[in-house]
Amino acid sequence: MNKQITIEEAVSQVKDGMTIMIGGFLACGGPNKIIDALVAKNVRDLTIIANDTSFVDKGIGKLVVNGQVKKAIVTHIGTNKVSGQLMNEGKMEVVLTPQGTLAEQIRSGGSGLGGVLTPIGVGTPIAEGKDHLIIDGKTYLLEKALKADIALIYGSKVDEKGNVFYNEATRNFNPMMAMAASTVIVEAEEVVKTGELDPHLVMTPGLFVNYIVKA
Repeated sequence: MNKQITIEEAVSQVKDGMTIMIGGFLACGGPNKIIDALVAKNVRDLTIIANDTSFVDKGIGKLVVNGQVKKAIVTHIGTNKVSGQLMNEGKMEVVLTPQGTLAEQIRSGGSGLGGVLTPIGVGTPIAEGKDHLIIDGKTYLLEKALKADIALIYGSKVDEKGNVFYNEATRNFNPMMAMAASTVIVEAEEVVKTGELDPHLVMTPGLFVNYIVKA
């Protein structure tokens, strides 16, 4: 099966109202070319699950500035002033989640678990409306698993079967998101022939990747 598609074919799969996971950390290791194409397509009412909303002129930040994001489940928005403005104006719902908790929620979604128990947030506004469990006398919050319709990730080197290598810090949330979505599209900095990628360097097996877009 040829997994390589055009960027136009990739963004055609993203529909209004979808839940999308987007890899990256402040646009580092993010599928920024695909995001640019989504901005051009102007798909609306997206729920975005990501580490952050990047900057006003980079990555996910462009989707926010263009008014395409209905809800953002992220760890912070401080580097994008438009995110704060939209949140305060009630134009974009923002769910702020501790970074480790978000990572585990995504990992749970990819592993078939219902969620993760954590003491982080107990007794704070984060805990409002969430299930509490007491285990051995200690209170935990149940943070439910997160899944998405589509995960948009970035790979430094990807072979034709979709096996992915992430260079240094570009790894970030990409591997766990590749396991937690119905459809996974990887934006590849470099595409190589099957067998050219050292198996020891594979960080996301091609089993999880549906499509490859050459950046």
